[in-house]
Amino acid sequence: MKTIFAALCLPFLLCAQAPNLYPLGPDSQVKPDVPKGVVTRLKLAPGKYYPGTPHDYAIYVPAQYDAAKPTPFMIYLDGNGALGNQQRVPIVFDNLIAKGDIPPMIGIFINPGVLPALSTATQQNRYERIFEYDSINDRFAEFLINEVIPEVGKSYNLSKDPNDRGLSGVSTGAVGAFVAAWSRPDQFRRVLSFIGTFVAMRGADTLPAIIRRTEPKPIRVHLQAGRNDHVVPGQPYGTFYAGSWAINNQVMFEALSFAGYDTKYVLGDEGHNMVQGSAIMPDALRWLWRGYPAPITANEPPAMGQPGWDARGQVSAIVTPSKPWQEIAGTFKAPVNPTTGKDGMVYFADPDANRIYKVDDAGKVSVFKEATFGARALRAGADGRIYASQPGRRRIVSYGAAGDEKIVAQNLEANDLIVSATGSIYYVHTSTKTVGLIDAKGIRKTAYQGNDIYKPTSLAFTPDQAYVIVGDGETRYSWSFQIGADGALINGEPYFRLEMPDRTPYSEVRSITTDATGQVFFATAIGIQVSEPVGRSTQLLHKPEAGTLTSVTFGGKDNTWLYATVGSKIFRRPTKRTGVNAWAPVKPPQPPL
Repeated sequence: MKTIFAALCLPFLLCAQAPNLYPLGPDSQVKPDVPKGVVTRLKLAPGKYYPGTPHDYAIYVPAQYDAAKPTPFMIYLDGNGALGNQQRVPIVFDNLIAKGDIPPMIGIFINPGVLPALSTATQQNRYERIFEYDSINDRFAEFLINEVIPEVGKSYNLSKDPNDRGLSGVSTGAVGAFVAAWSRPDQFRRVLSFIGTFVAMRGADTLPAIIRRTEPKPIRVHLQAGRNDHVVPGQPYGTFYAGSWAINNQVMFEALSFAGYDTKYVLGDEGHNMVQGSAIMPDALRWLWRGYPAPITANEPPAMGQPGWDARGQVSAIVTPSKPWQEIAGTFKAPVNPTTGKDGMVYFADPDANRIYKVDDAGKVSVFKEATFGARALRAGADGRIYASQPGRRRIVSYGAAGDEKIVAQNLEANDLIVSATGSIYYVHTSTKTVGLIDAKGIRKTAYQGNDIYKPTSLAFTPDQAYVIVGDGETRYSWSFQIGADGALINGEPYFRLEMPDRTPYSEVRSITTDATGQVFFATAIGIQVSEPVGRSTQLLHKPEAGTLTSVTFGGKDNTWLYATVGSKIFRRPTKRTGVNAWAPVKPPQPPL
């Protein structure tokens, strides 16, 4: 079985026995008159991301390297294979750099880690390749960004521009290369994928569906596969449990094309090897770096608006990729919970600074209230006041236009709250799994308490204020409750199904807002997930930057700006949707079924 497994997973290290339909071209041959780069082999000590596990790697430095200039670079996973006599990447680099087809660039060739056994006589090593490359989370990207690149950067002037950084991988390494760029497009924007393992082994088969729903990222992707990959006459539909390599690469290409990516797919007649991949390596690199140094940008799908175009579920129906997040200028500690007041200003709390700020439509920030005692969970009320929770004082308060503070309720803890058009307040207390109600007369009652919601963190009304949405920060399901005649939350269902991050077991829903069509926007660990009113998660908007997304809401005079907070920053971006104010509920249209 070990021999069979090796043949299935690593045949790109072997030479093909069949007649070679894909000979190496002149750009893969050594040429006497072409300046030669230098390859140095090194070892990276164990670090944070793969504890106890060293990594062998090599660095290619072109003859044209200029230490005074930031230098583009490519990272090749399974580095030994890329350096070998089949792929010949350093030779290809020499030739293409000399022709001016690609810029002078450094090559970083990293091998997967191997955790050494404590006793080689009686114990086996732990081989990290599948864990490192085939996981669909940001761990490997963070390893490259925080350990590999800084180590190489000690000796060479590596460019910090993500347009100057590319990744290449083979088989499972192709998944690793793509996911690293997908996770951190602020760091990597060019991807070569050869015989990619986008099949059901560690979740890579889910990528096409996620790509279709996710706001396009500024990444250029070249895919290659073989129609005979894991195919034999007796099993024409594939020999491996995880799926079809050729079909899944085609599905990846279709998903990328659907979402508007600059992508190319080359399908050949080989199996799971690098015969064709090595032959097309020069052309793939030319395609990947064409137009350099023009930056790679995110684009709307080319078919947008054409006859037959289905806008349902399209990210471009909500935002425009060319209109990204804008940071609101200012120095804050931990801004959270923006909300739009009746004056059209957007108010947000900075509890660590004991302040509440306000932002006008031009993006100018001013201090609204100081000495707020850690106020957070801001919500604008129909009475024109701004409501907030003061957890340290165990109370809910409200602020008038001049910043005057009134106590609304005491001896309670509210992690989030919402205010209805009639003045009723719902609040959630996470640790007791309780949603409380303070009605318009000031009478306090429990609207919901139970163990069905594992970690209730956040609240929102539907646009008509007939239902309350309760975010569960632990599971993939957030809840919908009908509001009963007495204000109690009834007929609850785990209604909204969200995508979960691969690296952590929690959805981390922290904030919820809705638009006038009834779509629900959840601030989650993987971005702003948008759900249809019927509970399907349909779109995924990027976080403004890497970090914990703490809140999201619509704001501004027209309620078309989407505001979000991450870390010590607050951002906004224009949208094609309109939010709903507490004082003006609307009946949304019947949703598509």
